[in-house]
Amino acid sequence: MENLKNKIAIVTGASSGIGKALAIALAEQGCNLAIAARNKEALNATADLVRSKGVSCISVVTDVTKESDCKNLIDATIKEFGTINILINNAGMSMRALFNEVDLSVIKQLMDTNFWSLVYCTKYALPEILKNKGSVVGISSIAGYKGLPARTGYSASKFAIQGFLESLRIENLKTGLHVLIACPGYTASNIRNTALGKDGKAQNETPLDESKLMSAETVAGYIVKAIINRKKTLVLTTQGKLVVTLNKFFPDFIDKQVYKAVAKEKDSPFK
Repeated sequence: MENLKNKIAIVTGASSGIGKALAIALAEQGCNLAIAARNKEALNATADLVRSKGVSCISVVTDVTKESDCKNLIDATIKEFGTINILINNAGMSMRALFNEVDLSVIKQLMDTNFWSLVYCTKYALPEILKNKGSVVGISSIAGYKGLPARTGYSASKFAIQGFLESLRIENLKTGLHVLIACPGYTASNIRNTALGKDGKAQNETPLDESKLMSAETVAGYIVKAIINRKKTLVLTTQGKLVVTLNKFFPDFIDKQVYKAVAKEKDSPFK
């Protein structure tokens, strides 16, 4: 088990949801933090909450789709703290549209935000993390195990994340690098409200009852514990675990169940 006190952690997408909850949970473990997001006001609010836990925190306004912004985040962290122990690639977005109807720019935006941001941040942070035998974490999804209809870009980005991180782990079997692929199930957050429709505009509503979903704080607690225990993978929620397990043995059955679940959503894209 790893003691996180006085370790230096970076969390992207920290202005809300799982990212915000992760920043606070890490601060409670004694981590000093660099947090990143596009919304300066919301990011600074998270930074204030982190500092209230008695640790240091810098907020770096970052558009993770831009390589230069990701490099600046890493450089700013090293300048402030001298090193990096933990990188949590959390920034992400979703979509809700059938591929036959979606504008291709939506798929590109999903890949840039979810996948390429992880590649950029990991590339620039890795030398410092390797020095410390630290952790690279990717917040993936059950959609990284099972393709979800009307979320082609989202599922593609999460499959890509998992393939990238698994390869990175194997490359570093003898370096001491810890790589965690964390896959929450449906989590109460803003991601569905900001999910892109077929025209690239945010849908501004959620098709799910958010009150019945796992909270971001609960998800963050599981992820921090997985970092402490240096776990390789983390799959959350009973539903998520069932989908991942049953899909190995009964993929056709799970295809039908996933289709039915999306078809029952409010304003489902399946007519």
